[in-house]
Amino acid sequence: ELVPKAAHVARAPYRLAPLKMKELAKQLQELSDKGFIRPSSSPWGAPMLFVKKKDGSFCICIDNRELNKLTIKNRYPLPRIDDLFDQLQGSSVYSKIDLRSEYHHLCV
Repeated sequence: ELVPKAAHVARAPYRLAPLKMKELAKQLQELSDKGFIRPSSSPWGAPMLFVKKKDGSFCICIDNRELNKLTIKNRYPLPRIDDLFDQLQGSSVYSKIDLRSEYHHLCV
């Protein structure tokens, strides 16, 4: 939900080195081939950048700071971390998942 009468935000893209431009084209084509993204003519836009992962590969990150400024914050705060730890008391199985490619399968 956005603040009332919010103007569209469209920031210019960040400059990327030629190597990163190639990587961007490759990742965008891969996401497009899988049907996760498609071309858009939306008046909204946010620049993207790469973050280097531990394995040396690059992860696309979108800079949504301008959009976040126009977003109405939730009325209810996030749970306290100590309450979350209390809920894990007695658990014996934990898991870690890499959401790089599975993120698009999550229902929100």
